[in-house]
Parts: sequence; structure tokens; C-alpha cells
Amino acid sequence: MKLFVSGCLLAASAALLAGCNSGEPAPVASTQTVQARIVQSRQQLAPVNVRSTGTLHAHDTAILSAQVMGRVQQVLVNAGDSVKAGQTLAVLDDATYRAALDQAQAGVKAVESQQAAAQTNADLASSTLARYQQLQAQKSVSPQEMDEVSRRAQAAAAQVQAIRSQADAAKAQETSARSMLGYARVRAPFAGVVTARMVDPGALASPGVPLLQVDSAGPLQLQTTVDESIISAVRKGMTLPVDIDSAPGTSINGTVAEIVPAADPASHSFLVKINLPASAHLRAGMYATAEIPTGKRDAILVPRSAVLLRGSLNCAYVLDGNNIAQLRYITLGAPQGSMVEVLSGISADEKLVDDPADRDLAGKRIEAQP
Repeated sequence: MKLFVSGCLLAASAALLAGCNSGEPAPVASTQTVQARIVQSRQQLAPVNVRSTGTLHAHDTAILSAQVMGRVQQVLVNAGDSVKAGQTLAVLDDATYRAALDQAQAGVKAVESQQAAAQTNADLASSTLARYQQLQAQKSVSPQEMDEVSRRAQAAAAQVQAIRSQADAAKAQETSARSMLGYARVRAPFAGVVTARMVDPGALASPGVPLLQVDSAGPLQLQTTVDESIISAVRKGMTLPVDIDSAPGTSINGTVAEIVPAADPASHSFLVKINLPASAHLRAGMYATAEIPTGKRDAILVPRSAVLLRGSLNCAYVLDGNNIAQLRYITLGAPQGSMVEVLSGISADEKLVDDPADRDLAGKRIEAQP
């Protein structure tokens, strides 16, 4: 029995050795093929842009204060309220100014009464002088009587002139008192939105102390500072792309409206104002960035749809000579429309997988999607 078992083991070993030395290759696992869109990186001239960050402002901003001193009785608006030009926003205690106006109006009436009486007297003196002149022609009055009548007429005319001057002064005083009374109401200088309220009823208002801030209605303006080294690239009327920081990926076109001609001596930069189109999503105070073109250079560009984000790193699936996908980490530069500049990680004329989404394509053969 032992001999039989040993023989069987020898026969099995011989068969195994014969199989190992037969020269046939071991089976190899096949590479998986996946269909996807394929795009290509390319080298071309791309604009060199300098990004300049600033803040959105209204075209006109007014910080309102009282023109006279007085206690604040009412504040009729709150921050965020829309107002019309000339609308009353706050009311001061106007008792003193109303009394001054009443006094001035009474003075005007008194002077007008005096003026009427003086005019009547002057008319009478003028008529008397005319009659005496007729009598003088008939030699019916003495020279002394004629002189007295003539002087009375001159005095009456002078009195009218003097009272007319007093009337003008009284009316000017009335106008001044009316203006002072009007200053007790703080009005909106233009249509817009109240952006700040710095006072409440009961506070003492005085000239120069801010009460309210009003921004004009309409499209906003980006105000940004541009370094003196690139200010020559900015021209009035040129169109610049503007990115809104609170809405990444949102870009609008703005127009350079004003370049302040003098630089800030501390920062050596110029203030540039860029008009933006009307938008319900923009608010004064938001941050925005304008891209200022300063020239062109060679750059490697790839479609933005081919770029993936793995954690905080940008990467893309790049195909080798056998169309095998390799995940490659890349460094991105500035976006160029639907393309984006690649600073490192990809060369020109390399093939990439477009819009890979969440698929794991590393090590797989990519077949162009029909």
C-alpha cells in the first residue's frame, strides 16, 4: 500500500513539473476601456491681466446734516428705505424759526402800510406842486410859497424812497427767516436709498453732525486703486471684466468712467472708477475685482471642464501614448473664458478627459466618445 501511494505522488509531481516547463505564458489581466470625451491642451497667446480689487459704490453719496441747530423731533426713514428727491427725511424743532418768520412777516406788513401812507402823501404833494406851478405862471403865488410847496414834494418823494428801502430790507428778512424755517426739515438731495441712519428723535442736531446717508439710485460703480506701474494700460471708456467676490464665477463687463489724475503719494496708486450695468444682485459695499490687460504672453490653456478638484488641489486626467488615463495634479493660472491657464503639470498638445465628473479613470484606457 505504501508503494502505491508513493507512486501516485511521484506521478502527480511529474505532471506538475511537465506543466511548468511547457513554455505557455501566464494569463494577463486586460485593461478596462471607458468611453469619454477627449480634449486637448494648446499653447497660444493669452492676455496678461492684473487683478485690482475694490468696493462697489453708488454714483452719488450724500451724508446729510442739519444746516441749523435744533432738537430732532422726527426721523421719518430707516436704513434701506427708498426716497425721492426733495422728500423730508427728518424734522427739527422749528418753534424758534417759526416765531422769527412771524415777526418778519409782521415787519413787512408794517412797512407796507407806511409805504402806502408815504406814497399817498407824495402823490398829494406832487399834485399840489403842479397846481402851484400853474399859479406861478399866472404870477398868483409868491416865490416863498413856491419854494415851500416844492420842498414838501421833494421831501415826500424822498420819504417814499426811504420806506421802499425799508420794505426791501423787511422782505429780505422775511426770506431769510423762511429759509431758516425750511432748514428745520432735512430733505433728500436726490432719489436713492437711505444707507445709514445716525440719529434718533430727541438728539440735538447741529451743522456738520451727520444725521443720514443717502446713496443715489441706479447702477453702481466699482472704485479700485491701480498701481502707477500699470496705470498707462487703463484708458477712459475701455471695457474691463469685473468679478463679484460674493458670487464666484460671475463676471460682468464694466466701463472705465473716471481716472483720478493725481496718485496717492502714500501708495503710489491711482483711483479708477468703473461703471457697472444695473443688477438687482449688486449692493453698495460689496467687494469686486477688475482684470486689467497689460499685454500678452505664451500660455498653456485647457478647457475648464477638464479640471477636477481633489480636496484643495486641482488635477486632470491626462492620456499617455496608449490612451491610458493618469491623474495629474496641476497648477492653474487665470481663467480665459471657457479655458483656463495651466502654469505647471500639463504641456501643449496633450490629451485630457473632458468632464470626468466623479469617475475614477486612473489606469483605464479611454476611448473617444462618438
